[in-house]
Amino acid sequence: MKSYSFRTIIEKDGKQYHGFVPALSGCHTYGKTIEETKKNLNEAIEGYLISCSKNNDPIPSDDGLQSIETVSIPIFSLKQRKVYA
Repeated sequence: MKSYSFRTIIEKDGKQYHGFVPALSGCHTYGKTIEETKKNLNEAIEGYLISCSKNNDPIPSDDGLQSIETVSIPIFSLKQRKVYA
């Protein structure tokens, strides 16, 4: 059995959570909780990979880079934007 690793992203979407796999086009799911969404993502990834295997399609690799950037701006900039927005 071969193992694969993929980045997953889970975002709040109204009252539920939307999860997706950037490297696997169209691999999206939802859940009522983060835990449920993670479970659903694992099932969606497994289904995607089984489909690739059955159709002799290549399994995509996840070559993406994940980072979180923090940007600080002066508070007066926000106030000016509200005036002109």
